[in-house]
Amino acid sequence: MALYSIREYLRPGKRAHLVGIGGVSMASLAEVLHGAGVLVSGSDVRESDTVRHLRGLGIPITIGHKPEGALGADCVVRTAAVHDGNPEIAGAREHNIPVFERAQAWGAIMRDYKNALCISGTHGKTTTTSMCTHIFMAASKDPTVMIGGTLPLLEAGHRVGHGDTIILESCEYCDSFLSFYPTVAVILNVEADHLDYFKDIEAIEHSFRAFADRVPEDGTIVANCEDPNTMTALAGETRHVVTFGIEKGDVHAENLTYTKGCGSFDVVTPEGLYAHLNLGIPGVHNVKNALAAAAAAYVLQVPGEAVVRGMASFHLPGRRFEYKGTYRDAKVYDDYAHHPDELQALLDMAATLDYQRIVCAFQPHTYSRTQALFGDFVRVLKRPTVTVLAEIYAARETNDIGISSRDLAEQIPGAIYCPTLAEVTDTLKGIARPGDLILTVGAGDIYTVGEALVKAGEEMAD
Repeated sequence: MALYSIREYLRPGKRAHLVGIGGVSMASLAEVLHGAGVLVSGSDVRESDTVRHLRGLGIPITIGHKPEGALGADCVVRTAAVHDGNPEIAGAREHNIPVFERAQAWGAIMRDYKNALCISGTHGKTTTTSMCTHIFMAASKDPTVMIGGTLPLLEAGHRVGHGDTIILESCEYCDSFLSFYPTVAVILNVEADHLDYFKDIEAIEHSFRAFADRVPEDGTIVANCEDPNTMTALAGETRHVVTFGIEKGDVHAENLTYTKGCGSFDVVTPEGLYAHLNLGIPGVHNVKNALAAAAAAYVLQVPGEAVVRGMASFHLPGRRFEYKGTYRDAKVYDDYAHHPDELQALLDMAATLDYQRIVCAFQPHTYSRTQALFGDFVRVLKRPTVTVLAEIYAARETNDIGISSRDLAEQIPGAIYCPTLAEVTDTLKGIARPGDLILTVGAGDIYTVGEALVKAGEEMAD
């Protein structure tokens, strides 16, 4: 099925059946299509608040996947986690119902917008997409939004707007973002990750270059000029490139100072002072994210005062240094970091805060990433005062490698290995002290440890 042909199926009155409709991106896709007059139905493996919310909008959803589930639909859209062996996918193909990928659907949708702002990068995508959302909302642009996390402003990870701008988090995994049609493509950074799909860093750079090349000749690429891999990927690019960085770039910071880890700085463009930002979130990485968001806004001619107002109310999306509560006067925060560079940025930021010790409970995400980046994980995880390692979160993989978090622990002096999350919780209970910063970190279900710890603290207080 030709890529472009999906547009013929996502029209008012057509029925689109979404397999895996309860996922973050699929649920937002369902709402956008529903709002556009498409007759949406769906299925998922389990009940959830998201599923119940979609049903409340009038979208019929079944639990479980059956061969007849997609019958009567004009097309099927599936999440990346749904493979060809799924009964609904097989049933759809048996009845000649076209099957498309989620990214293809988003690509078709964004072609109907004048401005398609797509934020890519190995890390920082969710935060920067969220910052852009705040800015464009402050500018009354009424954007449609898709974010890979829950943004407090929206109380969701998506928004159906009526303006001429769509803002999307754009992921490189499986080359998903190569189904997109950005008019403005932001590249935050390019690092080695998803090595279960990409052969090496050169393959990743090639993918990001292909993403940049999807920008039309009259569009713009917004790129981090302080990231060597990004600039390598864009070498020889003929499209218009606007660079950003802390110390250099078309859009850069001047008069940068930090208060309790939070940056305050002038955003300067080729036209001079654009905005002055006082960030309410800590970390040099968030200064970079804010500069990227400001650069995107500048390219799309958003007034600087809207950038100031949007960022003044900005709060991090869920699982991005998210405060969970306390346990024995130790502060408990949760973070989604699952790549060594993300961990490094998190720990750099934590070191600027006023805590006596940093206790990091980390859950590696996927066996392939743990093996490929093993040395980097060891190096970074030596930094906390105490490192507690949960077992690797499998996600989409099986452990054919025979690797364990125990292998990491053996290389990190003083590290504590816990085979189960319950043991991680018990370990943290035993070592927590007043004045500690306790971090639960990873892209899996490690966040449940922090929640259990805070609940135990509340029960003690009662």
